[in-house]
Amino acid sequence: MPRPTRRRDLAVALTTTLSLAAAAHAANHREAPLTALDHKADITDVYAFVSYDDPTRVTLIMNVDPLLEPANGPTYFPFDPEITYAIKVDNDQDAVEDVTYEFRFRTVQTLPGVFTAFVGAGGGLASPPSSAPPVPPGVVIVPPAIIAIDGPGALGLGQRQRYSITRIDGTGPTATRTVLATDLPTVPSNAGPRTMPDYESLFEQGIRSLADDTRVFAGTVDDPFWIDLGAAFDTLNLRPGASAVGIAGVLGDEQDARDDVNFAADDVAGYNVNSIAVEVPIAALTRDGRRHDATEPEAVIGVWATTSRPRVKILPLAPGLPSRVSTSTAQIQRMGNPLINELLIGIGSKDAFSMRQPRDDAAFAPFLLDPVIARVASAAVFETLGSDALPVPPPPRNDLLPLVQYLAPIAPPGTPTGPIADLLRLNTGVPPTPVGQRSRLGLLTGDQAGFPNGRRVSDDVVDIALRVAVGGVLTGDTRFSGFPHNRLGDGVNTNDRPYRETFPYVASAHSGRDARHVDPGEPGCASPFDADLPVPCPID
Repeated sequence: MPRPTRRRDLAVALTTTLSLAAAAHAANHREAPLTALDHKADITDVYAFVSYDDPTRVTLIMNVDPLLEPANGPTYFPFDPEITYAIKVDNDQDAVEDVTYEFRFRTVQTLPGVFTAFVGAGGGLASPPSSAPPVPPGVVIVPPAIIAIDGPGALGLGQRQRYSITRIDGTGPTATRTVLATDLPTVPSNAGPRTMPDYESLFEQGIRSLADDTRVFAGTVDDPFWIDLGAAFDTLNLRPGASAVGIAGVLGDEQDARDDVNFAADDVAGYNVNSIAVEVPIAALTRDGRRHDATEPEAVIGVWATTSRPRVKILPLAPGLPSRVSTSTAQIQRMGNPLINELLIGIGSKDAFSMRQPRDDAAFAPFLLDPVIARVASAAVFETLGSDALPVPPPPRNDLLPLVQYLAPIAPPGTPTGPIADLLRLNTGVPPTPVGQRSRLGLLTGDQAGFPNGRRVSDDVVDIALRVAVGGVLTGDTRFSGFPHNRLGDGVNTNDRPYRETFPYVASAHSGRDARHVDPGEPGCASPFDADLPVPCPID
């Protein structure tokens, strides 16, 4: 391992290297020009993992609409009724969907005369004795606090979204469609404790069990991702104070082992996101309808998500008339792995990549097997130090093939490799890792149930991506397995809210009234105006 002085010498070069993680931008948070202009269709993250509490089941999650400020009323953050949201599964290694779960939403305004989407307080508020005409005293003007997402307890839920879920088996004209449920309620954004005094109960009510042993959830939740965006976008100004070894962009051994505290600012802390989750028996996704051992090729599936919009929309000719949209749709975005489009695909090709099908990804092979990010990082180090301080693997980068083909360490021997395709590959035969043994670095530290074998909400894909795409730690070459390649990181190691250990695994949405953007372990400053609401201290 290099001496501390050499580590300090690497600081500038590795700051440059890590700053390239800005392309990850909280996984898919506005990573392409098209979705930067269409937030509702922007898939922020995709997750696929064997359920922590039941190794016979798989949980699939797609999150959309990034960086939702919890306090940003009055309409908050509904799903877009014009978008078709889909989670797709390939179970025969051809990068074509064999099973699809399709979600469609509709919005109803039940309190059109009220100024905000959600309203309520206590048992209801009546007009005071001094009420001005034409409203007489004693008339209920505020409904009771919202204690349900449906029924009598939801009187103040003025903006309601309901959704349908359809399972599609196969693709094209021979596919079969099965409507699993209609008119399911979504969980609204968290307006605050007066309007929604028991928001955790509302969250729980959003978990629905269907007749075919499927469980679903849709609603606004805490964004489960984390990254230091601000430092990366301030012209490579990462925080030296985030490194115990004095090198910006490189973690010390003890820092690397911590998954409960952040050493740099998490710029996604305190933000919400819209989430769609589905949990199904593993046997419902495999090609033969059975569970398989991890050594059997049939255990491995590929997962990705898409958003699609109507190809044609005709705006109304007069106020009050509805718009008209075509039934034919165009794909706006797709996501499998949390790093392909962000770290590897050139910005001029990102929109094309988003709109193409995974089976056609051979067209992007030059980006995948000779990533520019690694060459830029190596050049930056050479220019700074005049030496090969951060060597990167030569092309073709076959060490990256497990991310785009069915290969070890995820797929067992005998599995067809399939075409080059951006799919999140999951070996469903690998049991979940108990919570106390889980590693944020997944497969890189021997946690077989972690990314890139699927992806759990707690996997630190930014650090993993840096070490794999830039550091080349999967090559097996000793030049890339030691320091600093195996310690690249942004200093953000955990989410700002604890995850759930049961479906849907994400945490509930932040309160709009009490919204804060604070990291775990970051001290708060007492507010002189409201003792119940500490405010965040600035981070240098």
